[in-house]
Amino acid sequence: MKFCRLFILLFVIIAAEKLNAQEIPAPYKFPPRGKNDTIRVASTNDNGEMIPWMSLNEVVIYGVRMFKSPADRAAYNRLRYNVLKVMPYALFAKRRYEQLERDLAVTTDRKEHKKLVKQCDAEIKQMFKTEIKELTITQGQILTKLIDREVGRTTYEIVKETQGGVKAFLYQSVARVVGHNLKSTYNPEEERDIESIIISSGFYRQ
Repeated sequence: MKFCRLFILLFVIIAAEKLNAQEIPAPYKFPPRGKNDTIRVASTNDNGEMIPWMSLNEVVIYGVRMFKSPADRAAYNRLRYNVLKVMPYALFAKRRYEQLERDLAVTTDRKEHKKLVKQCDAEIKQMFKTEIKELTITQGQILTKLIDREVGRTTYEIVKETQGGVKAFLYQSVARVVGHNLKSTYNPEEERDIESIIISSGFYRQ
């Protein structure tokens, strides 16, 4: 019992010595403020000295692309024009189908489910009727790939999910006649030029 009390007393003494040995934190020291320093910024305590800082937007630096011939440059410029032409449609499809999935996730009524799908399909069809139908074959081919890039599913899979397998087959048959393929997928390694154009285009800048 005496040994136990002695051990406790020794522990208390050691703990007290450690507390006394701890340094008292130095008061915060802020840098002098100039007359034009009116912007509030964050700061970090570095051993008592407050160092102001502010976050900056990411800056992406691209190298100047060199082409082997004027024909290669012209081909790249045509590709860039076509990608920038159809990219807004792919982004629209992405936003619209993401909204559809969110709506369906909170809907249990089958009639409401069909209504939401029909409304989404009508909006996509309206876009096709007014603008996409004017696209060239090349632009249409790029668009089907970009839809797979943005939505994560091919155009064929989207039609099959929303309209059923029969309509997906019919749409694919018509698309093949005019040179399209609704089952086209996107591979960034194979489409490095398209990927480079998209990244440098500014579509994803906040």
